[in-house]
Amino acid sequence: MNCPKCNAIMEKVTYQEITVDRCTDCKGIWFDMLEREALEKLKGSEIIDNGDAKVGKKFNEMGKIACPKCHVGMLRMVDNRQPHIWFEGCPTCYGVFLDAGEFRDLKSNNLLDFFKDLFAPERQ
Repeated sequence: MNCPKCNAIMEKVTYQEITVDRCTDCKGIWFDMLEREALEKLKGSEIIDNGDAKVGKKFNEMGKIACPKCHVGMLRMVDNRQPHIWFEGCPTCYGVFLDAGEFRDLKSNNLLDFFKDLFAPERQ
């Protein structure tokens, strides 16, 4: 499977028996249906997100991308608990792609996130 953002090869990464796909270049992460939610509940699972958040922020600006599994157009979404986190979701297989640093950010909901949400640019 190739990365939907930079087209590099995705590698398998496993944390406590849950395997996701991580880009070997931009370090974005592909979660099959419900993998993200399962990993969010596991303490220490943010270790799978070892990419540079600055690189992730650059790739986060990419608009239309295709699902790496189904090849249909993905929907741009916002996390409702932390609206500064933007990601892409597949309407067919329900997979989710998070750019580098976004899963770590999603797992750490703190005072800094309040300010990130306050000043997050409007999603287009």
